[in-house]
Amino acid sequence: MTKFAAVFLDRDGTINEEVGYLDSLEKLHVFPEAFEAVRLINQAGLKTVVITNQSGIGRGFFDEAFVDIVHEEMRRLFLKEGAVIDGVYYCPHHPTEGIGPYRQTCSCRKPETGLLLKAAKDLVIDLGKSYMIGDVPKDVEAGQRAGAKGILVQTGYGKVVDMGSTHPDYIAQDILEAVKWLLSNRETS
Repeated sequence: MTKFAAVFLDRDGTINEEVGYLDSLEKLHVFPEAFEAVRLINQAGLKTVVITNQSGIGRGFFDEAFVDIVHEEMRRLFLKEGAVIDGVYYCPHHPTEGIGPYRQTCSCRKPETGLLLKAAKDLVIDLGKSYMIGDVPKDVEAGQRAGAKGILVQTGYGKVVDMGSTHPDYIAQDILEAVKWLLSNRETS
């Protein structure tokens, strides 16, 4: 069975503006360069998959139905610009804060790899040929731990984040620069 390469994208701070907890559709502001970035991913024949921690669910700020609405709107906005998001996966949990079953240590909250592994299974993705783009070390780490290359963007928290012991494969100004780099890196490797 042929497996696809993919570009996994963090949501808040990478695709759209970081606003704390995105608890209303009015706060969803997609970075203009994200549309071109996803079109380039699509044109290269790679899968585009959003991987996002959404502990606001567990904390009671919004529910899963609202997150689904945000993701439907996000996908609609991308389609309107000629770009396709193949999948969206999110973790509603938090290990120390939250209500009911949402308060737990899980295998899906980045930097854990559960969401990437689920997407890889669902969408027939070869993680070793894939990339993870995000604005914080846990995004980069999740990708690298799953076998993908990790790219940090300097949007969202990426403007001020301390990388600690995490070493991205590349640091980009924004999602478009990250995608252009990975497409050229992919062609030469």
